[in-house]
Amino acid sequence: MECNNLIKKFEEIRGWEKTNDGREAFVKLFKFSDFKQAFSFMTSVAMKAEQINHHPEWKNVYNKVTITLTTHDVGGISELDYDMAIFTEKCFKNYS
Repeated sequence: MECNNLIKKFEEIRGWEKTNDGREAFVKLFKFSDFKQAFSFMTSVAMKAEQINHHPEWKNVYNKVTITLTTHDVGGISELDYDMAIFTEKCFKNYS
């Protein structure tokens, strides 16, 4: 039941989509004006990840950052993933 609630909560956040690789995970592409902004965003997210000991899967290509959230320990999404998604959204607003 908790998992279904988390999926619904994720679906309410604009731009987060369920991955199509068979895993229970959500992914979002963030676009910035340049590499410096993208890297600054990644640094903020990395600091939060260290603070809560929950690290995203991500990829950076110049001004784009793709973040995938899942909790490997539980084999799917958890509250930590949702919290991280909310944090990334708040961070991203600083660059919009």
